[in-house]
Amino acid sequence: MSKEKLNEELQENLEVAVEVENASEAPEEAADEKTEPDPAQELRDAREEVVDLRDRMLRMAAENENFKKRVERERLAGLKYAGETIFREILPVVDNLERAIGQGVTEGADAEKNLAALLAGVQLTLKSLLNTLEKFQVKTVSGVGKPFDPQQQEALTMDASDTIPANHVILEFEKGYHYKDRLLRAAKVVVSAGPK
Repeated sequence: MSKEKLNEELQENLEVAVEVENASEAPEEAADEKTEPDPAQELRDAREEVVDLRDRMLRMAAENENFKKRVERERLAGLKYAGETIFREILPVVDNLERAIGQGVTEGADAEKNLAALLAGVQLTLKSLLNTLEKFQVKTVSGVGKPFDPQQQEALTMDASDTIPANHVILEFEKGYHYKDRLLRAAKVVVSAGPK
């Protein structure tokens, strides 16, 4: 065998021997790493974790309490100003009434023209107000000529009528109104007692 080959074999054997020796030392190092943990250190770590968790819990409780207070403030403000949108819609009706009154008294015009202008203005204002009420789902309860309904109408008196059957509405003194599916105000009516 040549010297060169012999040196190469020796070199390879030496490398294998070093690897085997390193491999045999590794378990000893691993065994050194698995030493018993320090109980005092574990206690300190546990106490730090408890302090951290307690701090987080207190912060979350404070956030929750602040959230509850903010929601309650917003709820109260919502209740306090709940009618704001309705009143904004009614303000133009007030403006129209003021204009109608202003048009009702015109200098130099005769009383008939003033009255006609006032009546036209009031009729337009009433129409505007009824449209506003309908926008907020307030509707009239109509009942003239229909059977009397004590759930939605209040009988003020009974009158004899040859044209309207008994227990039917003859006349409305005040209209009734519904708000969504609830009765807002019962209609005040005169009920037929039948023929004389």
